[in-house]
Amino acid sequence: MQIPLKITFHQLDHSDAIEARIREKVQRLERFAEHITSCRVTVEAPHKHHHKGNLYIVAVDITLPGEEIVANRHPKKHQAHEDVYVAMRDAFDAAIRQLEDYVRRRRGKVKAHEVEPHGFIKELHPEEDYGLIETSDNREIYFHRNSVINTDFDNIEVGSLVHFNEEMGDNGPQASTVHVEGKHHVV
Repeated sequence: MQIPLKITFHQLDHSDAIEARIREKVQRLERFAEHITSCRVTVEAPHKHHHKGNLYIVAVDITLPGEEIVANRHPKKHQAHEDVYVAMRDAFDAAIRQLEDYVRRRRGKVKAHEVEPHGFIKELHPEEDYGLIETSDNREIYFHRNSVINTDFDNIEVGSLVHFNEEMGDNGPQASTVHVEGKHHVV
């Protein structure tokens, strides 16, 4: 780290044991991402006036090249956070997950979701149970009546927007499934 670790205690006294555990966990973070510029950890006991049922908030703020990661766990959602070590574990686990995502993005290993091919109905031949789709790259794709999934073939109109799964048939490209797009579906 370029900037030394900063640990802050709010509404509770400094604890050497808690600080030591935080330092261990930050070292573990550095194994996931080498380029951590700075890390700030805040441990807070907002309900210190209670004798029983104190809940802890632990926030981990990590600065990396081009990104800042903030992981915290709020006690309203986690009654287990009556133990400061559980609150720390949960906050650092969330930080690790975010660091793993950051590293994947930096390496370009983020899954890309492919968009199904799409186009519009160019021709319909109901008497012969088939139609043609014109794709956005001006290709013609054959489809059979039975390939239409979410509506009845007889309800399709020329010009309807569709997306489809393409495969190679005996006579060229064809659509194995055709989904007519409604107003709610945007490609």
